[in-house]
Amino acid sequence: MRSIRGKITLLTVCAIVVTTLLVTLISSVAIINIGVGDSDLMLHLLCEIGEKNLDSYFSSVEQSVGVVASYADSDLEGSADADLNSHIDRVRSVFEKAANRTQGVLTYYYRIDPNVSESAKGFWYVDLDGNGFKEHKVTDITLYDVEDTSKLVWFTVPKHTGSSVWLPPYITDNLDVRVISYNVPVFRDDTFIGVIGIEIDYSTVAHQTENIKLYENGYAFILDSKGEIIYHPRINPVGMSDELKSKAPEGLVTGSSDNIFYTYDGVKKQAVRMPLNNGMYLFVSVPTSEINESWRQLTLEILIVSVILLTLFIILTLRLTKRLTKPLRMLTKAAEEVDNGNYDFIPETTGKDEVGILTRTFATLVGHLKKHINDLNDLAYGDALTMVHNKGAFDIYCGNLQTALDNGEKPDFAVMIFDCDDLKSVNDNYGHDKGDAYLKAASSMISHVFKHSAVFRIGGDEFAVLLQNDDLEKRDELIALFEERCAECKESKSKDWETVRVSMGIAVYDPDIDRSVDDVVRRADKEMYTNKWNRKASRDNT
Repeated sequence: MRSIRGKITLLTVCAIVVTTLLVTLISSVAIINIGVGDSDLMLHLLCEIGEKNLDSYFSSVEQSVGVVASYADSDLEGSADADLNSHIDRVRSVFEKAANRTQGVLTYYYRIDPNVSESAKGFWYVDLDGNGFKEHKVTDITLYDVEDTSKLVWFTVPKHTGSSVWLPPYITDNLDVRVISYNVPVFRDDTFIGVIGIEIDYSTVAHQTENIKLYENGYAFILDSKGEIIYHPRINPVGMSDELKSKAPEGLVTGSSDNIFYTYDGVKKQAVRMPLNNGMYLFVSVPTSEINESWRQLTLEILIVSVILLTLFIILTLRLTKRLTKPLRMLTKAAEEVDNGNYDFIPETTGKDEVGILTRTFATLVGHLKKHINDLNDLAYGDALTMVHNKGAFDIYCGNLQTALDNGEKPDFAVMIFDCDDLKSVNDNYGHDKGDAYLKAASSMISHVFKHSAVFRIGGDEFAVLLQNDDLEKRDELIALFEERCAECKESKSKDWETVRVSMGIAVYDPDIDRSVDDVVRRADKEMYTNKWNRKASRDNT
């Protein structure tokens, strides 16, 4: 294959095929990694946010009960009924304040073991309707076998464990309401006195957990350290048999990794697990099919597009290579001329096909490039004396803001106008070189204070600053700093051309009164002249 057309065709087709395959492969791998990584990140972030919210809530409950239990421990003075009743009344007062400060509390109680006192039973307060806690008749503990920890769990479990405990959901006695409770046993000299506890509305925990969702079928749930269900949006653990309670897939709680893959009801899922401070575990679970769906769909679309583009490129290459060789040499020559700075070389073409269009487009592009370069050469955006932006740059900045206003946007900005006082006096008394030094000192002062904003020299002795973002928010602080720097300069400099004396005015864009950026500039200019007049009047009075 000796022809240029054949060589170009073969080389181009091979390059297109190899490049397309590589790009497709790399893109597919990257999309898979990004998709999986993003899903993992979202799962972890959601689980972490939920864990912090739940821990904060559970900790508030534990803290409330713990404060009351600590008070009860320190207040116990004896086991006589009279002393115990007084003790109960004092604890009642403390508990009322603690319960009212805790969200979601349904009931709170302090129950005395009948073995300690038959008359001092304790108290039980209930708020079912949200209208405040009311004392409720206490459950008669003597009717239960306190050795059976499956009954009266809020009393029997902490009594037998001897430690604080969160209990899984149960139906509270006499109220027929589903609750989760936190209970603390109270002891005096190793003698069990009773139980202090709070029952929180199950719906409070459910509400905080059910809001954690990802994709269409993702959800969050809570298990205890044994793998039993505390909350699940699709399973009601109350009244569930022990067999069903232990139905949680193997390894959800005992696994060593926080990233868990498991199968539930025939659906493969990925979950992220985080421990809660109360010994429970929060899980955020999503079907793996939903995680994979996004990157699979995108990968398929990339493959389809790649095949279509590859086919089109090959067809176009075969059809155009024959006609490309001569025009390409001409375009190469034109490119060399442009590279050498000759923008007047125009490639000739009479063709009306794609190559002809390309050639004429190239000529047009060169013409636009030449005009653009000439425009840039004609427009000097920097002030040669002060090295800040000049009036032309100021007009462009204002023009961009005006375009934003015309497009219905409401950008936040302010315009500051500065005027150097007594420049004519400095020029007349010390010469224009000192006047230039005075302008440079003023420019340097303005640029230093407003270093995060665009500074412009818009006239002989006038400067402007466009304030946006943080400088706009801190404009009062910056103005005060500028005045402070001017005062310091006046005290430390003895020469008139070294002392910065600047009048200034500021106007913040107000859509209610400003129809254009020019309106803001005019208001700032007016404020500057008012400031100049006041400064002059102050000096004259002095």
